[in-house]
Amino acid sequence: MIFAEDCRNAETAFLRLDRSELTFTNDKPGVLYIQTDGAALNTRTKDENGSTWRESKLGEVVSSDNIHFWTDKNGKRQHKIQKKEYVSYVGSVKEFKKHLFACALRGGYGHYTNTVVLSDGATWIRNMSQELFPDAQQILDYYHLCENVNEYAKYLFKQDESRFKPWSKDVCDALKRSEYHRVLAELEKLKDKKLKDCRINLYGYISNNINNIDYKNYIARGYFIGSGAIESGNKIVLQQRLKQAGMRWNVETAQPLLTLRAKYESGLWDDDVVSFFLKAVLEDA
Repeated sequence: MIFAEDCRNAETAFLRLDRSELTFTNDKPGVLYIQTDGAALNTRTKDENGSTWRESKLGEVVSSDNIHFWTDKNGKRQHKIQKKEYVSYVGSVKEFKKHLFACALRGGYGHYTNTVVLSDGATWIRNMSQELFPDAQQILDYYHLCENVNEYAKYLFKQDESRFKPWSKDVCDALKRSEYHRVLAELEKLKDKKLKDCRINLYGYISNNINNIDYKNYIARGYFIGSGAIESGNKIVLQQRLKQAGMRWNVETAQPLLTLRAKYESGLWDDDVVSFFLKAVLEDA
């Protein structure tokens, strides 16, 4: 019931966008952060390839108004997110994007002067973000990028730590300084080199995200460059409840539970769940 209500609200929000019925002022100081990630959910049904795993997509929206910053005793900047909203969906990007857009509207999208979309650089996230939030600055998660650099380096130098560790550190440090043109020039010499069993095309990965890796500028503007919050969200919303040992789910039962988990972890239990059932009781009285 709660999920069905969310679907109706998401459809309404997306129709308003499609009909150009929304007014965006972009005059409120601050930043709206939108993060998206996918995680695997084990189901009872096999797909056309024989796999029982489905991708559960999670979105998180939080504004800078709801992030508390302070400086610790070592002079390091710290932060704590005080309020956020999650939206979880098992299914296609076509439907998930409606829920994410509705969540972003509730969070203030179209009113903040700056919008940032943080992700791991997956093509579906990049394309969806360009469609929904064309004014947003997409940022490729720096730490995910460094993981891919390190993975690629291991295959490039055949697991020789004395060679791959300094090389990957140099590349990551250069990228953090926004020296991506130098990095690409070096990688271009290697782009046709076949690395056995390596799943990463580092040149292609960086090239595809070239507009989303100006980390020196992002840091100067006070933006986050890591998407750890959404990865933590996947653990809280999905894994802690639906990925216990031996668990398998029907999508029809997993989805309502994920919706309730998202409501609870977003602090919306009373507003969205309790009030929904109270309204239903009053209508039936």
